[in-house]
Amino acid sequence: MSPRAAVTTVFFLNGAVFSSWYARLPAIQDDIGLGPGALGVALLGAPAGLLSAQPLVGAFVARRGSRAVVAAAPLYVPAVILPALAFDTVGLLVAVTVVGAVNGTLDIAMNAQGLAVERAGTRRIFNSLHAAFSFGALAGAVLAGTVAALGVAPLPHLVGVALVGGAAALAVAPNLLADEGTADPSASLLARPSLRLAALGTIAFCALLAEGAVFDWSGIYLATEAGARAGVAPLGLAAFSLAMGVGRLAADPATERAGSPRVAAAGAAFAALGLGLALALAAPAGAVLGFAIMGLGLSAVFPLALRASGLEGPSSGTGLAAVSTVGYAGFLSGPPLIGLLAEGTSLRAALLLVCALCLVAAALAGHVREAEPAF
Repeated sequence: MSPRAAVTTVFFLNGAVFSSWYARLPAIQDDIGLGPGALGVALLGAPAGLLSAQPLVGAFVARRGSRAVVAAAPLYVPAVILPALAFDTVGLLVAVTVVGAVNGTLDIAMNAQGLAVERAGTRRIFNSLHAAFSFGALAGAVLAGTVAALGVAPLPHLVGVALVGGAAALAVAPNLLADEGTADPSASLLARPSLRLAALGTIAFCALLAEGAVFDWSGIYLATEAGARAGVAPLGLAAFSLAMGVGRLAADPATERAGSPRVAAAGAAFAALGLGLALALAAPAGAVLGFAIMGLGLSAVFPLALRASGLEGPSSGTGLAAVSTVGYAGFLSGPPLIGLLAEGTSLRAALLLVCALCLVAAALAGHVREAEPAF
């Protein structure tokens, strides 16, 4: 197996494993007997764990390389079982914090490994790796829905996911690229602040806030504003996710032809257009189409911002960690912000903020051209 196939598998596994436990949250909530407020408190552990782990992992990767961290994925995967073992709010909070930290750790390391594989090759592959994550998340969610419909409890399901995922990660680990030679033992623990890094962080923040808004609010928008039936409301997120995966597959050849800035700018503007259509066409079919267009446009924006931050200098860890952490802050803060705005106005009006942020990302897209490798 080539290093590219190995790191692609890791991206797919990370998406599948993470979405598996997330999709079983309703059943876990029922098993524990938590109300919405208590569940919300427990779920704060995921961003806390992720955002605290990423800067530390970025520093380690900068100084030691990414292979050792990614190769430890078989040890990370069993963490997905922990939420199903919780028996109260505190237990779920601790479990979700561990899962968030583990996911944040693997996220930085696998992106650094992906950039190392791209540097060693002759063509762009970074967006295709993120496509693997998207399709893995889709596969994990579909599997979770299937086993839930069959009446399988969360614990045996997640134990099965951990066993299969851990075995697959163990099988591909020896084929990862050795990138220790690009590490700098004296690298700074944090990325040096600069206007370019701030711009890339802003792009990541806007892109992931938009993505988080769709994850949390597209179904509610379709049901309450577009009048969709219960079986149709989830199709907005499904269309968005599928289009995002397809867009990421096409993004690498597109950036080779047109360049990263043009693809990022056009994609972010296209995302704003798609969401605008979903808000303007207040009917289920039109809204689903709009969310699909948004997913296609948004697909390459965050990966290109990450790629630009990671290709700055010989080591990718600290830059990746800085931009990724800011991006995920947007992903996690966006949905509650949309909710607060919707409370004072309407959900349709609140989602216009997401359109505006996509246009901000488009305006800043020129910064993703930095530090292009010579193939």
